[in-house]
Amino acid sequence: MTKTTVPGIHHSLLISVDSVLLLLVFVAWVNLPATALCQTPSSSQNESGGYTLRIDANLVILNATVLNQHNALVSGLDKDDFHVYEDRVLQPIKHFSHEDIPVTVGLVIDNSGSMGPKRADVIDSALSFARSSNPQDQIFVIHFNENISYGLPENTPFTDRHDQLLLALTKIRAIGETALYDAIASALDHLKQGKCDKKVLIVISDGGDNVSRHSLAQVIAMAKASDAIIYTIGIFDEQDGDQKPEVLKQFAKETGGKAYFPESSREIATICEEIARDIRNQYTLSYVPINAKPNGEYRTVEVLARAPGHGRLSVRTRTGYSVPLAPSVPSPR
Repeated sequence: MTKTTVPGIHHSLLISVDSVLLLLVFVAWVNLPATALCQTPSSSQNESGGYTLRIDANLVILNATVLNQHNALVSGLDKDDFHVYEDRVLQPIKHFSHEDIPVTVGLVIDNSGSMGPKRADVIDSALSFARSSNPQDQIFVIHFNENISYGLPENTPFTDRHDQLLLALTKIRAIGETALYDAIASALDHLKQGKCDKKVLIVISDGGDNVSRHSLAQVIAMAKASDAIIYTIGIFDEQDGDQKPEVLKQFAKETGGKAYFPESSREIATICEEIARDIRNQYTLSYVPINAKPNGEYRTVEVLARAPGHGRLSVRTRTGYSVPLAPSVPSPR
């Protein structure tokens, strides 16, 4: 390794050029300004107002919806109005922001035979969501019956164009059985290709599943391990014996989303517009856990908000996360 003396340092102190370069690269990386993820800065904002990339592997990022006692969205809160608890231990909030940023959104639409009469309302509702969303959102469509298919062309993973979205929504006709769990698993995997920090799934189904290869437990675990927020809309027929509202509620609760059960498919458009407003008005909080042990355990998370003049506030966010296990160190020979 080449050695050199550094000007201003006594010549007896030798520093490796490679070490200096490595140190400079590391410092530059840690202080790197935010890049345009999904054409906007990262959602994490520090106390001085600057943005930082999510470079800390231990950083836990939460998207939180705050509601008042009238179930209306609450804006204008500050960092000090929030308290984050992990396993009931208060955590110091490292980054905080409240802004409308683009998101990667997957529309997961049931196209089994029972959904046929509701299909036109579902298409109109999905377009209503797109019109109410951030114009820079990345959107994709997954249709499912007993098979899984993507609505957009193979070379177009996402779109922000309404004409492409309409074609994607009208591509499949309702027929066959229901592979809900496989569809959500595929959508969670596709979300990883999105460049936006915030990721969302909107699932429109009756909650039933009769042909999936994945189990409910497997897909719930996948949802918990992801950063995705899952909103579910359950559309049921009285004569449908496969309806499972508790499944849709579980996906929403575990990920910080919300489950809706309209009485008619004509209500879905209003619900989709409400979901778009919810997404655009969320707070983003992040913290580095006090418990830094990489033990693979599941940790519960709770966020509380209190602010003078706002009355009683409720916060909806994901219920917890799984800590990655530390990589095993191979034994020396």
